[in-house]
Amino acid sequence: MFLYRPAAMRIGVAREIKKREYRVALTPAGALELVRRGHEVLIENGAGEGSGFADVAYEAVGARIESVEDVWGGADLLLKVKEPIAEEYGRLREGLTLFTYLHIAADGPLTRALVDSGITAIAYETVEKADRQLPLLAPMSEVAGRLAPQMGAWSLEKAHGGRGILLGGVPGVPPGRVVILGGGVVGLNAAIIALGMQADVWVLDKSVERMRELEIALDGRVTLAMSNRLQIEEVLAEADMVIGAVLVPGAIAPKLVTREMLGLMRPGSVLVDVAIDQGGCFETSHATTHDDPVFEVDGIVHYCVANMPGAVPVTATKGLTNVTLPYVEAFADKGVAGAIGGDPALAKGVNVVAGKITYEAVAQAHGLDYVPLADAL
Repeated sequence: MFLYRPAAMRIGVAREIKKREYRVALTPAGALELVRRGHEVLIENGAGEGSGFADVAYEAVGARIESVEDVWGGADLLLKVKEPIAEEYGRLREGLTLFTYLHIAADGPLTRALVDSGITAIAYETVEKADRQLPLLAPMSEVAGRLAPQMGAWSLEKAHGGRGILLGGVPGVPPGRVVILGGGVVGLNAAIIALGMQADVWVLDKSVERMRELEIALDGRVTLAMSNRLQIEEVLAEADMVIGAVLVPGAIAPKLVTREMLGLMRPGSVLVDVAIDQGGCFETSHATTHDDPVFEVDGIVHYCVANMPGAVPVTATKGLTNVTLPYVEAFADKGVAGAIGGDPALAKGVNVVAGKITYEAVAQAHGLDYVPLADAL
């Protein structure tokens, strides 16, 4: 039996319109929790269908199905998965709080649209705990990391432009070599899957302490090496697949592989750039889609899909709601200012407030003024 109380907040869930994006920001289970807390949940018509959640599943737990205009125009807090695209810029408005993945350090037009609209924009990917963990980025990093070797293996097939390498090899034929740049959440999960595919796996990282952790977590089955330019150049020559898994929270990804360095690689080798949301960690990367995922530069195949987890929306949506729901509940129960004031991790997620950029790395990326959050509020 539902506990109906006067709604304290109107929470909208937008349907994703980015090409081939099937995730949704809230499951029916999450909607039920918010309704039971006395809040009003507005779901855009068809928002959950790509993740296997029909409109009736939301209605059954007390949410309302509304038009795109009513969801964007009527919500106090709007939940999305991906950043607004150009068609949605006109819906950004003062008085609305947006909670989604933003990655605006690599997106000048969106940054300007957010600033000009007066909206409050809070990014999943920059919510950061005191121990530097990124709790809302972690599940999608896990998904993307596990997808990376799978999609790289597909790209290595001759029919898709690759060398024609089977990662696991066969008896008498050596396995393919997978080099992973970055040993964080993406790198660890990519290594787990690449090992499962019986590849020869190398992980490069800048932290010796992290490499010690990976040595234990991966049971000594990977080769670990310090990440620096010379080491990267050395491993490129023998790599069949290179997975870019580096992250600087909220900032543009460092370019670890230059165009000149592609000449060190064998034709048909594959680069998988998981950092493409943050501008990519290969100089020759540009964002692609699930419809047209790969391109070639100097004989090297690039896989740079900007929303990799969108390929597995049922898994990804459930994983995302698991971690975002407690923060959504805090916003709903305490108000946006109250939730931010009571949680330093959530405060780090705030990128834009009332026309001011409150995340320093974003301001630096675009040469704009940075305003500390306390001053903006």
